[in-house]
Amino acid sequence: MIALMSSVPEEGNLLIRQLEKKSVMAGKPLYRGRVRGKEVVYIISGMGKTNAAHASTLVLEKFSPDVLILFGVGGAYPSSGLRVGDIAVAEKELYGDEGVMTAEGFQGTEFIGIPLAAEGGRKYFNEFPLDKELVGRALGSLAFATRPSAGSIAAGSGRFVTVSTCTGTRKRALELQKRFGGICENMEGAAAAHLCALYRIRMAEIRGISNIVGVRDRAKWDIRLAAENCQEAVMTVLKGL
Repeated sequence: MIALMSSVPEEGNLLIRQLEKKSVMAGKPLYRGRVRGKEVVYIISGMGKTNAAHASTLVLEKFSPDVLILFGVGGAYPSSGLRVGDIAVAEKELYGDEGVMTAEGFQGTEFIGIPLAAEGGRKYFNEFPLDKELVGRALGSLAFATRPSAGSIAAGSGRFVTVSTCTGTRKRALELQKRFGGICENMEGAAAAHLCALYRIRMAEIRGISNIVGVRDRAKWDIRLAAENCQEAVMTVLKGL
């Protein structure tokens, strides 16, 4: 069993067409079926960390999946080298807001001295590494891992930053990019990675780039392209698992 999760239905409309059984669990839409020969359960979490943590808990408790794949759209930081429509695969998820704002600037939860999670003798502060094997297999499965022509898409991997307040200025984008070394900003990933660490479930996160993080200009976004490319990537990865 492989669990799939996105925050909104628009990020999973191609997958939903292939799934037969729909139900609702604790207010969240749930679909079951087979995609690329794999048995999957797909839950739509809702936006943000709390919804992502809730939905993760629901599927991990009820279905005990071997893998959780979180997918959807996200914004690429300016220095990532990614463009709208490209694919990003998370190597690590970082909470971008949890910590303390001091006179010297932002400090993460390690500054406080209280971990956000502790499991298997390991303490987790702002950073939650994702499964290295899954990251490698995901990148290896994607035929568009390079950009041979101007019209094609690329896949890259790196650190993802999860925030509660989406970045809407170039100054803030450069600040977060420098602080965390991130390639992609989102609102759910760290919470899902947090729960997977507690449950000892392997997790992958795949996102289609809908915009470049900076000045908020929806005219330059392409959410549909990002969502469709991301779902194609997810289906390709499922086939290779």
